[in-house]
Amino acid sequence: MKTKPNLDIDTLETISVPSTMTCEFIQTLVNNYRKNHLVFVKDKLGIDDAHSIHFDLATLKKFISDIEAKTQKNHPGIPSKDLGIRFYYAAYPKADNWDIMSGTSIGLEYAEKHTLVMVPTMKIEDENGEMLPYDFNPLSSANDGKFLAMASVKTSHLEGKIISQNHGNLVPPDSTKTESF
Repeated sequence: MKTKPNLDIDTLETISVPSTMTCEFIQTLVNNYRKNHLVFVKDKLGIDDAHSIHFDLATLKKFISDIEAKTQKNHPGIPSKDLGIRFYYAAYPKADNWDIMSGTSIGLEYAEKHTLVMVPTMKIEDENGEMLPYDFNPLSSANDGKFLAMASVKTSHLEGKIISQNHGNLVPPDSTKTESF
């Protein structure tokens, strides 16, 4: 399904109606996930995986603001309309490998559950002239010797920190009491 932006990025004024879906359509999509993917993970892997994730608006707004601010600082010629966010499906490590989570506030109850990792993207013209949203690190600058579009180094070893967001509240382990679907 192709979507149209419902915001004028420069003025952030609503220029059309909000994006909507019917409750029935949402429920169908959620049911499809639960009846197929979630059941498969439970049956084949023995994991009672999460089926939803919640991020509060302040976290999302800060993440977007950080992308915009660091891009403006390090790459002032890149227009906001060329920026985006890619959501990667990810999973927390097994409990016996939880040491890699040291330094985070994420508890062991999240072991093996899926999550989302958000990474900034920037539209760059490919070799065929098509503008594509490449993973992008707004913290790097063109002058620091690091690759601007991270996909260009896919076969090499990426390291260091990039602006990213992870760990909303997964359900489960959080309560299903607040969910509608």
